[in-house]
Amino acid sequence: MDFQHRPGGKTGSGGVASASESNRDRRERLRQLALETIDINKDPYFMKNHLGSYECKLCLTLHNNEGSYLAHTQGKKHQTNLARRAAKEAKEAPAQPAPEKVKVEVKKFVKIGRPGYKVTKQRDPETGQQSLLFQIDYPEIAESIMPRHRFMSAYEQRIEPPDRRWQYLLMAAEPYETIAFKVPSREIDKAEGKFWTHWNRETKQFFLQFHFKMEKPPAPPNLPPGPPTVKRPPPPPLMNGLPPRPPPGVPPPAPLPPMMRPPLPTEGPGAIPPPPPSN
Repeated sequence: MDFQHRPGGKTGSGGVASASESNRDRRERLRQLALETIDINKDPYFMKNHLGSYECKLCLTLHNNEGSYLAHTQGKKHQTNLARRAAKEAKEAPAQPAPEKVKVEVKKFVKIGRPGYKVTKQRDPETGQQSLLFQIDYPEIAESIMPRHRFMSAYEQRIEPPDRRWQYLLMAAEPYETIAFKVPSREIDKAEGKFWTHWNRETKQFFLQFHFKMEKPPAPPNLPPGPPTVKRPPPPPLMNGLPPRPPPGVPPPAPLPPMMRPPLPTEGPGAIPPPPPSN
């Protein structure tokens, strides 16, 4: 058969493939693709009969080999039947009720007012740390309820305009109303012995104490340097209790009045002898 002079043919290309050849090549490519992506042993619609052929239980088609079946699974008929089967199962499946959420029973109490409290300011004599001691009285507290507390920033509350210089300490215990204390917004020292709470079940009193961390003193401002100091030589010492002589060419200073003259030495070299006794 002459393949070189066929319509659309090109010398050296082997001629134009027919429709059957194109279909066979397409099925081979689909088979190779299916072998790479599909595990035929896990396909619920794949079945091998007693004659050695392969059947598709979904489309009721017969195939001579695995490649033919895999090519069939990529075709339009098989994909359409898969979509129809999935829609049918979804319609016939009973509507499963949504899992019930675990209901947490919220205990409701009638508020009876604010508790009594006492606040004491303290200072550690050893470290100098400032501390606050809170005593809250809950005589009518509900059974199995313990007082709770937490710190809240000024930006969480909606009662006062937010001020970053302050924070709030909240105390809560049912059936009392929640109370808040306005404290300075300083870092809390939570080291051992610096922050503790205690609930006295007998007296129904709640205690809380915390210390503020020591703040570092502010650095001194950078002052401009002062003028340089001029070192002057010390004056020459007096010789024999007399002032030094002036340099040559300089007139001597005027003598001092008698009441301003220094006393003359009475001992040592150059001392003036005492006057002789009078007869």
